[in-house]
Amino acid sequence: MSSTIREAGAGASKVMPLPARAAANTPVPLEHGIARNPGMKLDLGFLESVRSVNRSALERRVATLTKRRSIKADNQAAWLLRAIACMDLTTLNSNDTDERVRRLCAKAINPLRKDIVDGLGIAGETIRPAAVCVYHPFVATAVEALRGTSVHVAAVSTAFPHGLAPLSTRLQEIEASVRDGADEIDVVIPRGLVYGAKWRELFNEIVAMRAACGEAHLKVILGTGDLSTLRNVMLASMVAMMAGADFIKTSTGKESVNATLPVGLAMVRAIRSYFEETGYLIGFKPAGGISTAKASLDWLVLIKEELGRPWLEPELFRFGASSLLTDIERQLEHHLTGHYSANHRHAMA
Repeated sequence: MSSTIREAGAGASKVMPLPARAAANTPVPLEHGIARNPGMKLDLGFLESVRSVNRSALERRVATLTKRRSIKADNQAAWLLRAIACMDLTTLNSNDTDERVRRLCAKAINPLRKDIVDGLGIAGETIRPAAVCVYHPFVATAVEALRGTSVHVAAVSTAFPHGLAPLSTRLQEIEASVRDGADEIDVVIPRGLVYGAKWRELFNEIVAMRAACGEAHLKVILGTGDLSTLRNVMLASMVAMMAGADFIKTSTGKESVNATLPVGLAMVRAIRSYFEETGYLIGFKPAGGISTAKASLDWLVLIKEELGRPWLEPELFRFGASSLLTDIERQLEHHLTGHYSANHRHAMA
């Protein structure tokens, strides 16, 4: 495929070329600005070219990745710290309160106990989740609690988790979250548009959502557990990127089946195809059911092997997680002491 932009919007930012592969512990320079995806015209021919998905091949590849890579000792600790830096620390519960959100933000600012930080020798480093993700009513609370830090505020919008409100209502919710200070917006698509192959309608809705976000980055949640087939996942991923998504995200966390590695592999290969076609780097966010340190390592390995080192940065990769941070803390404490602690020994996450 061509590495030049096809039908990108006029006045688009200069495309950042994909850097060469590097060792996993090679830092990416802080000034590595990533050109924002301007989207492109809906190309049904391109969609047709990526519609064939071999589920058994994807499952074999995933099994190979998780069995072939074994990360131990200091290397494991370093990868787990990377997982923290790529985390969207999330609370999306019916019993959320302002105080609960403030506590979550405090955890984001100081994600690890002091004895763990000192034991790892990282007291001079700033390792924090990339964002705190909340419902719209708590955006202002999170913005105030995180003021002056590097932690972003993400809002789930557009009638989360089902996305079935009128489009005008969903757009108003995005605009309200942006006004309150959210700089990332996680939106959900109506899954029925995928089932009906209504690609033009889906494309137009996401374009409108992107416009409503303004400078805030747009993360498009596909609800992969509701999409039934990997073909639907691949096609919905591609339409979202064509419409200008900055990230594509697996799940709301409310489906019966959330983020799985075969689905993730299909989505990151869609990202790779889009990059080869346009030159733009799109982020990926698995969410839902990722609650153990081991699971986070599996996802990091998948990203490293399929997309390369540049995607192991919070600008291009996020975990949507609520309980993952606690298990990572426990694993890091085990690395230092040889013992696992109880969950209640770690502050709320």
